Amino acid sequence: MEKFLYDRNINKNSEFVMWMAFPGIYSFSMSSLGYLWMFKTLDETEGINVERICSDTDKTQYNVSDVKLFGFSFSFDMDFLTIFSMLEKYNIPLKSNEREGFPLIFAGGPVVSANPEPYKNFFDFFIIGDGEDVNLQAANICRENQDKPKKEVLKLLSQIEGIYVPIFPQKVNKLTKKLTECIYTPLLSSDAFFKDTFILEMSRGCANRCGFCLASYLNLPLRCVNYDELLKTIDLGLSHTNKIALLGAQISAHPHFHEVCKYIYDKMQSGEKIEMSVSSLRVDAVSDDVVKTLVAAGQKNSTLAIEAGSNRLRKVINKNLNEEQIFNAVKIARNNGLKGLKFYGMLGLPTETQDDLEAIITLAKRLKKENKGFDISFGFSSFVPKPNTPFQWFGREYTKSLEEKSNFIKKELHKLGITVHISSIKWDYWQAVLSRGDESLNDFVLEVYKQGGKLGAFKSAAKKYKIDTDYFACMNWKFDKTLPWDFIEINPGKEFLIKENQRLTTSECNHSIQDLTSVQNS
Repeated sequence: MEKFLYDRNINKNSEFVMWMAFPGIYSFSMSSLGYLWMFKTLDETEGINVERICSDTDKTQYNVSDVKLFGFSFSFDMDFLTIFSMLEKYNIPLKSNEREGFPLIFAGGPVVSANPEPYKNFFDFFIIGDGEDVNLQAANICRENQDKPKKEVLKLLSQIEGIYVPIFPQKVNKLTKKLTECIYTPLLSSDAFFKDTFILEMSRGCANRCGFCLASYLNLPLRCVNYDELLKTIDLGLSHTNKIALLGAQISAHPHFHEVCKYIYDKMQSGEKIEMSVSSLRVDAVSDDVVKTLVAAGQKNSTLAIEAGSNRLRKVINKNLNEEQIFNAVKIARNNGLKGLKFYGMLGLPTETQDDLEAIITLAKRLKKENKGFDISFGFSSFVPKPNTPFQWFGREYTKSLEEKSNFIKKELHKLGITVHISSIKWDYWQAVLSRGDESLNDFVLEVYKQGGKLGAFKSAAKKYKIDTDYFACMNWKFDKTLPWDFIEINPGKEFLIKENQRLTTSECNHSIQDLTSVQNS
């Protein structure tokens, strides 16, 4: 059952039909704020009939023959597998040069905003950056010119800032939207992954700029929603549900974060029953008032991202927090009623040594000893170099080395009775290949899909097309190398990222880039 939080015009009398697709199941789509907001802006537009499509959609309001424009949210590297499956489900050819007479196919989201090149043969155009406004602009151009040949429509689209049309190569400026309004969940569903939860975006971007973090650099500068606008949006949500979630890469950096927590806490103290959750907190943002609000709102556990076990490695990645702050955060969380904390870290970060791994174990041992009865757990992924970050020139360690580190961490933490989850090193490897890939991977990803999309399919496809996948995943690249995504103008630019890389990996640690290169490529 869906509940719309805006007035819909369901009788537009328009012949222009558009599908907005989420490459996942319905319940996940209903918890995807960006996807739902894109749908809302289109749904409110006169002259456009838009329908949501998910991977498990059985029946559609419109036939594919009625559809003129078909857009996909592309948020994770492996989404291409589901996107291809959905296109085939509706008998749409996968390659754009085979689709004359079919809907125009486009994608937006962080994966293709950072680097669309491994997928350029499959989409007619891409939206690069914040797509709320240009998404609507593109749809209107397609509507106004729907009777023109495909190439003419794409030429018009290529002239819009923030749109990349592969058949018309050009420099593209990433779009950066001012947050003059608060983006929120426009419709609620009891079948959503986060059931009947009203999600609102407090801020976009992150000023901390961890060297590996795409969410930070792709979304610079940090932008925060006006305080009064936030309170108005919170009240809107609470008028429809008692479940709210605050979203943002760095919500605690909002200048009124504590006031927002107090506003919600006071509502609960006056008798309102509210369930509230937040995206993971920074360690230095954990305070009595924040934790009291979370506990009063029913949250029992939270996540703290510490990234690395040693102060040295945290400095390298620009995670400026020390052990004293970590232990103080745990003390505040425990004293104010949280039952446990999960610490998130990353293995294989540039310049990581065995000493850094030992530091994780030492930290965990002390946390466990000093917080008896408090649930301490850890989660790790392995480093994946991301485009448009200071660490984009670094390859990841080879799989064997990272699996040895993974096994070491698991073994040592299990000895302490600490639950630990580590992402698949092998899958992270292929994510890295796609992340730094170029247009030579287009046939590769298609072959991966045709062979079923499992790990073996990736290996087999690479062998078939003689692709040196280690080149993309594991090699360190020189700063003067032309990168596949250099045609996308991101602010800050490449020169800034080079300076950030040099500052982090040389001036603030004991390992030079030259030393690291010789170790990783030996």
